[in-house]
Amino acid sequence: MTERYTHGHDDAVLRSHGWRTAENSARYLLDVLEPGASVLDVGCGVGTITADLARAVGGGHVLGLDRSAEVVARAASTHRAANLRFDVGDVYDLDHPDGAFDVVHAHQVLQHLGDPVRALTELRRVCRPGGIVAVRDADFSAMSWWPAVPGLQEWREVYLQVARANGGEPDAGRHLLGWAERAGLEQLRWSASTWCFTSEEDRGWWSRTWADRITATDLADQAIELGVADRELLERCGDAWTSWASHPEGCFVVPHGEVIGRP
Repeated sequence: MTERYTHGHDDAVLRSHGWRTAENSARYLLDVLEPGASVLDVGCGVGTITADLARAVGGGHVLGLDRSAEVVARAASTHRAANLRFDVGDVYDLDHPDGAFDVVHAHQVLQHLGDPVRALTELRRVCRPGGIVAVRDADFSAMSWWPAVPGLQEWREVYLQVARANGGEPDAGRHLLGWAERAGLEQLRWSASTWCFTSEEDRGWWSRTWADRITATDLADQAIELGVADRELLERCGDAWTSWASHPEGCFVVPHGEVIGRP
């Protein structure tokens, strides 16, 4: 990957990514994943989904790849299993032969890439004939929330502009089917699922992660560098997250597109 990663790897980001599990973020894959399968998890981050996939395949084996050596080291030190390992890798140039894996998976990866079709073509290459390529990505423009705190609309506009300036497509979820078709994947199955944050505890956690990310992480620095926002606007966005979380009727929905295809 050569694009700039919009989220960065600050602690607030990694805390958020560490919440993800195969159950809440890869249910569509678990439904078809077979014991004994070999799995490549591209863009594995801190490895929580990867570790779950290793448990799901039992006697199979799972390799988690990420471009960040620091994050790979953190994942490897946190998740230990005989059938699980982590390594640094490039989604555009995977260091594996054709057909090396039964399943190739990427969660929240394609949205950050300037050439998602090229990446999907590479995922297809390392998946065996008859295997599974599975990808899932969020759709930022389709996110919805209540109450309609104005600052959250400003937050979204800042994020969309930064992500696109970095070469990505933050509405990737709606594009997955078309990208998969152009990458030559067949027998495509598109689905959608959501993350929903409604309880007081969930609102508090979700709002803190984003309030921190929009004010005090690499995302905030990028927004200022790109001229998308100034410090006053970013602080207003952070305050909006806190305001939203305090509302007893508050809810936030994050929709995702999901595609399973065959080489």
